[in-house]
Amino acid sequence: MLHNDAADVLLPGIRPGTRLADAVPDWLSAAHDALRASGRAAASPVGQVTDAPVAGAPVTGTIGERTFEAHPSPRDDGTVAWWLVDDTDHLLAQKALRMERKRTSFLAEASSTLLSSLNLGRCMDVTAQLAAEHLADAALVIAPTHGRRLPVVTCLRGGTPVLAHESVDPDEVPGLGEALRGFPPVPSRWIDPSTAPVWMVPEGFGTVGSIVITPLPGHGVPAGALVLLRRSGGEAFTESEEVFARLFAARAGAAMSAARLYAEQTSITEVLMRELLPPSLHQISGVDYAGGYRPSADHERVGGDFYDVHPAAVEGEASLVTLGDVCGKGLEAAVLTGKIRNTLHALLPLADDHQRMISLLNTALLNSHHTRFVTLVLASAVREGNAVNLRLTSAGHLTPLIVRASGTVEEAETRGTLVGAMPEAPAHTTSLTLAPGESCVLYTDGITEAEGGPMGGVQFGEARLKRVLSECVGMPSESIVERVQMLASQWVGKGRHDDMAVVVISAPRTHHLSAVNGHTRGRFTA
Repeated sequence: MLHNDAADVLLPGIRPGTRLADAVPDWLSAAHDALRASGRAAASPVGQVTDAPVAGAPVTGTIGERTFEAHPSPRDDGTVAWWLVDDTDHLLAQKALRMERKRTSFLAEASSTLLSSLNLGRCMDVTAQLAAEHLADAALVIAPTHGRRLPVVTCLRGGTPVLAHESVDPDEVPGLGEALRGFPPVPSRWIDPSTAPVWMVPEGFGTVGSIVITPLPGHGVPAGALVLLRRSGGEAFTESEEVFARLFAARAGAAMSAARLYAEQTSITEVLMRELLPPSLHQISGVDYAGGYRPSADHERVGGDFYDVHPAAVEGEASLVTLGDVCGKGLEAAVLTGKIRNTLHALLPLADDHQRMISLLNTALLNSHHTRFVTLVLASAVREGNAVNLRLTSAGHLTPLIVRASGTVEEAETRGTLVGAMPEAPAHTTSLTLAPGESCVLYTDGITEAEGGPMGGVQFGEARLKRVLSECVGMPSESIVERVQMLASQWVGKGRHDDMAVVVISAPRTHHLSAVNGHTRGRFTA
């Protein structure tokens, strides 16, 4: 057996007269015997000899802590020369590449899963579950303190996430308080697993052998902390695993931060929407009121149409009804609508003087940065006996319609200039009386200009609206609103339309009650 100096260093057992099996590893000896016995012997990657159609295939095995690839070269004299190549670094690089690809794939999948939901609770659950399945034996996702309690989602590998609220001090756990404040993570080797508090260790987990605590970075503020646990007896977290955990935490934190931001914005939007939405109307001081609103787009809740009823400060005085239509639609128009409603509310002390209110509103709009204008109707209503007295003022708006008990529909004699476009906004006020069962209908052009019908493209029109109202004689105000909205919506179908708003002011129909003895005249009540 011949060998060079490098082989002598690698295989110190090689001596003259020594059998090959006693001088080289078993995997190399077996491959040599198989090659001598068959000119087509080869070996598997782990050094186990198998028959293969190609002779002289290399075999792989370990010598000490290194991995070698042995290449046979059969010689003419029947001997075989083996060339050993140290393949350790190459295999380690391949293993690292496979691991990196696996981690990259996991991070991409995790990002997609986390960002698929804008629900904070769902993001915390998914983060804990993914971390427990791929990074540790158990994982905890801890959100910033809510009052004096920590929201904690715990998940064991193969289990389901569980939410709890712990009344604990995070600073009592090494690295947790810092992580929740967004400071860099404390290395795992600095954390004594035996100091893990009871609330941090899932039930049935056993003894903690290794802990990683890393912050969940958010958008400007920390989104929380991620805690990874491994059982005693298993492998401790390596430095590269801690780095990878931080990469995962960055994605999870971004998703949680986005979900929290979405929740905050949704809450703010809900508050603002409640202020912008028209109010629900009811009977006030013996006068029936009803209103209905439909924005131009089904996905929107507010727009440029608005209405309000302001009850009188003193019983017996007139309540003020306002209905208007701001130029434009959508959220931008709704913002101006809110400002106009607030301005009109501030002008309530002048409610008896419609022209004065309109003039002051006109001045306010001209002095604002908005270039939009508004059409408006003001109505003052007060119950006197069984009737309702009305004063109506239109500022560039559609004429209010009066539904009489006879079935006729009249136009109120009021007119005026739209508000916010010209230096002056003159308007004419008219007065009228509603008998029991009669109504006044205020509406926006979204109803009369709604295009649709059997052939499409035809406006609902004022004449059709009057016909509908003539069929509503004696109906309660709520029923009139519902019928107008239903027919206008049916007319439009799925087509596009402007904002639609309608308000009905009615004098309640009176009822005759007989006297107790059944002989004397009774009385009328609302």
